Amino acid sequence: MGKILVVDDEPDIRGLLGECLVVAGFETVEAGDGDEAVAAVQAERPSVILLDVNMPRRGGMEALPELKRIAPDVPVIMCTARMDVPTAVRAMQLGAYDYLTKPFDPDLLVLTVKRAYERQELLARIDLLKSQGEGMSLADRMGGSRAIESVIQQVATVARSSFTVLIQGETGTGKELVARAIHNQSPRRGKPFVAVDCGAIPETLVESELFGYEKGAFTGAMRRKEGRLQAAGDGTVFLDEIGNLPLPMQAKLLRVLEERQVTPLGATRSVPVNARIIAASNVNIEDEIQAGRFRADLFYRLNEFGISLPALRDRREDIAHLARRFLDEVSMELRRPVHGITDETMELLGRHDWPGNVRELKNVIRKAALLATDEITPEFLPALGASRSAGRPPAVGGELSLREVADVALADAERRAIREAMEAAKGNKSQAARLLRTDYSTLHAKMKRYGIRARDFPAA
Repeated sequence: MGKILVVDDEPDIRGLLGECLVVAGFETVEAGDGDEAVAAVQAERPSVILLDVNMPRRGGMEALPELKRIAPDVPVIMCTARMDVPTAVRAMQLGAYDYLTKPFDPDLLVLTVKRAYERQELLARIDLLKSQGEGMSLADRMGGSRAIESVIQQVATVARSSFTVLIQGETGTGKELVARAIHNQSPRRGKPFVAVDCGAIPETLVESELFGYEKGAFTGAMRRKEGRLQAAGDGTVFLDEIGNLPLPMQAKLLRVLEERQVTPLGATRSVPVNARIIAASNVNIEDEIQAGRFRADLFYRLNEFGISLPALRDRREDIAHLARRFLDEVSMELRRPVHGITDETMELLGRHDWPGNVRELKNVIRKAALLATDEITPEFLPALGASRSAGRPPAVGGELSLREVADVALADAERRAIREAMEAAKGNKSQAARLLRTDYSTLHAKMKRYGIRARDFPAA
């Protein structure tokens, strides 16, 4: 395990602490006062510091600020002969991790040091993952199948152009990930990337959100507000679920794309729009055109370059890679390792059809990691056992536990309640949310989860 710096002016105390820590598996180095501690931190690079408060030459409180300046990420545990609340508070303000009183309880000492060490290791691991993530390729994020290789090639082809891009694919296939990759590989990288979920904005607010408004434009407009298209500046605007835009708003967006300027609500002058537009849809826009729900001219304007994302069931060779990546991420979040996924479990993952695609896989792995203590085994995958035809109740006494049966029944009840409310509201999500006594965003998220679309409930 890690190296612990023990700082105390009494050799016997240093020896006792060192013995406890060595037995627990740590390596120790010693210092007799604050000055020696500062020198030892620079020379030894410890993982944790045990620092006595009261020492003759330079005490712990005097040395703590310099120690934190030299090694800001190293946890410092203050040690004292008596509990002094003001001193403890001051130590925490200066950056101490914890505070222990003498005589030390050996078990508490080791536990506190282990927690501090694990925290330091976790932070270091998170920093590493962040640095890797910043340079992570689209293949690392999505997989290495031939289908994803084709997507990566398309991204590289269009990224450096100014073309408007339309990304189509089922929910959870990674449309925003691809949009961000286009932005990051374009000359606009470093400029804002503004994501707008068109399906999450009530119809009455779409125009003001996208185009902005002037003070006094409507009741409640107490000050001027930039729209998302202006806020992006010279960057990229990602319009997710573009198919949810009302037809009148589609006409206004088409005009913005053609004229490259927008008129905020209540304004008398137009302002230029310099942002690149990337749109996405989880339904086939050409089918929507045939149904009269989407303008053909807007489709042609958005689809200067089109990218279709494959469903996860059509690229099963990526499942193992994605599952392991999600497991690494959630292990860091939970601050404890889950050591892997068994072969039997991986076979189950590979056989599942993943109607929710990569988002569903990530959710399944996160839940399994929360429940597992060592490896993820099939018993931690109730969601896969719960994947059955809609409306069919789970069999009692079958392969599911009572809790799993309840989870499936709850999801089925939610799905039916939402459909009934949407039918009563004739597809109006705001009205349906009021009927269900929930908020618009929650209803939108649930509809997205269950694959329920507002357009399936047309007004009579």
